[in-house]
Amino acid sequence: MPDIPTDAQQACFEAGIKFGSLYHQFAGTPVSPASTGSLETAMAEAIENQPHCESVSVDILDDRVADAIDHEEGYAELTGSLMEVEMRIDYEGTTVRTRMAMADGYPRMRLVAVEA
Repeated sequence: MPDIPTDAQQACFEAGIKFGSLYHQFAGTPVSPASTGSLETAMAEAIENQPHCESVSVDILDDRVADAIDHEEGYAELTGSLMEVEMRIDYEGTTVRTRMAMADGYPRMRLVAVEA
């Protein structure tokens, strides 16, 4: 008989779903320093609609966006290297806190804490 996931395991799974959705839904979106604020809000509000998602904080780093613009059209494509994200997931009394930030040249999505 298979083991039934614990609430903590299920909460971690839910966090993974939210990160996958956020990253793959918005990667490649055109972004400029003038549009980072509205895109941050849209991303956070879209992910917060999902079950068990209590909060999402998206910080698109204007200086990195400006540095990534390499043509005269004035925008870059959104990638993990241009943003930092934090989420809080609550599942059946277990809270999972997560963070995405660059580490060793790669946008790492990590568990910060699991609190029962």
